[in-house]
Amino acid sequence: MSDAVNKAHSDSDIETKSYQELHRPSSEFASRSDYLDHELQIMKPRRYGLNLPGRDFRFELEDLVPALAGTIGIIAMYSAVMMSWAEGLTAAWDHVQLGKDFAIEVARVEMLIPALLFCVLASGFINPKANLAGNHGPMIPLIGTIALAGAHPLALAILIGVFGLILSFLKGGSKLVNLTSEGTAGGLLIFLGLTGTMSQINSIQAWAVGLQSDTVAAGSMGYVGLIVLAVTIAIYAFLAKVNKRWLAIPVCAFTGLAIALVLGAGFDIVFETETGIPNLNPVYWWGSETEGWMLGLPNVEHFIASLPFAILAVAMWSPDFLGHRIFQELNYPKKSEKVLMDVDDTMTMCSVRQMVGTAVGGGNITSSWGTYMIPAAIAKRPIPAGSILLGSLCIIVAILGFPMDIATWPPFMRVALLVGVSLPLLEAGMQMVKDSKDSQAAGICIFGSAVVNPVLAWALTMLLDNNGLIGDKERAQRLSFVDKIVIPVGVLVICLVAMLAVGMLEGQYGIKAFL
Repeated sequence: MSDAVNKAHSDSDIETKSYQELHRPSSEFASRSDYLDHELQIMKPRRYGLNLPGRDFRFELEDLVPALAGTIGIIAMYSAVMMSWAEGLTAAWDHVQLGKDFAIEVARVEMLIPALLFCVLASGFINPKANLAGNHGPMIPLIGTIALAGAHPLALAILIGVFGLILSFLKGGSKLVNLTSEGTAGGLLIFLGLTGTMSQINSIQAWAVGLQSDTVAAGSMGYVGLIVLAVTIAIYAFLAKVNKRWLAIPVCAFTGLAIALVLGAGFDIVFETETGIPNLNPVYWWGSETEGWMLGLPNVEHFIASLPFAILAVAMWSPDFLGHRIFQELNYPKKSEKVLMDVDDTMTMCSVRQMVGTAVGGGNITSSWGTYMIPAAIAKRPIPAGSILLGSLCIIVAILGFPMDIATWPPFMRVALLVGVSLPLLEAGMQMVKDSKDSQAAGICIFGSAVVNPVLAWALTMLLDNNGLIGDKERAQRLSFVDKIVIPVGVLVICLVAMLAVGMLEGQYGIKAFL
């Protein structure tokens, strides 16, 4: 930044003047990075007020990248969620027959109304301190179990929304984030990043090995996946070297797509999604047992069956939100605290979005939007402008239809998730482990995650760390009895009981669900 700009903007100026008064054109700065840092430092988002382009924030080229990344990620996630619901409910209910057409149509409903209400309006104009409400990835493998347990998607959504609003009102989300040490958070991110990286690599290789055509036998094109991964890593490393890592998702994803086509993979998908608007009438989706979800409205039994899964989903929000806020803290400059995502506001947004999105016919289980926040943090961009662009892209894609088929093709989708989520998570976790105290907590968290799962490991490590049994013993002395014992034990018990209730430990250790 030039000396003139430095002198013009003292700490008192930043506190007293508006964003519009403090804004300077990028030409006055020594580098693009300095300009983006300055924008983050002078922004003053209005919580639950009207934020306007030009007056409170600006659109920049960098906003396109997290918007595109979030769109790619949510297409993949929504498609996976709705297909899991279709398969689970078809198996659980005798009269229900749901397939791919249903899954695509419900995914398009989720990309239309919630995108307009919660991406464009809520996080874009009303409260830019709330991260977008996206998808709860860790819950996707449980959807089949949720359906077989007799739960109802609408009942589940209502319970998640109510529990989330209660926790948000009590400021529970931010409290849990503050009680999680850097070592514990670092271990959590390392495990999630490592397992995510291996999952995407395995998925790409499985896709490549399965390629076949009239002239090529199955299993003989495994090299396609290897070449796609090799080029992806090379590009990612180069972008990191030149400080352009925020471009990783579009550059690597489209490169992976091009390489696969050049090597003869060809599109092994059929463009089935037609242009148009899905049925937006809630009565169609929930009003009978012959249309839409074919379930009708939920009854008391449905709410009882959905209860433990709702508790588990909300209990898993805090570590998810923690990881996303950490990315901002690691990439944003000092004195940019005003634009950091507010955990409790994000929890409020997720809760309301969960109920509204499902009520109009959706089926997503929501959480903080990682495929948007992680690239946005790396690109040094705040929430609002990218949120508006992302919501707009989701609406366009949902109406066009066919981009959803392209975005779910493995060399495109898996590469995007690899460089946009998994590798950055791994890197951020490693950055947070700074000394031997942090490494103790991180090691226990990684070990616990591998033995059971990341949520239970986070809760257990937080309890041990806050009592000085591992990690920084001086930090434990500064905490109150409530922070050391009551809250960590309560979180651990809630997570453990919820997991035992829904049978999450059955596959690993044969502990059957008690519901």
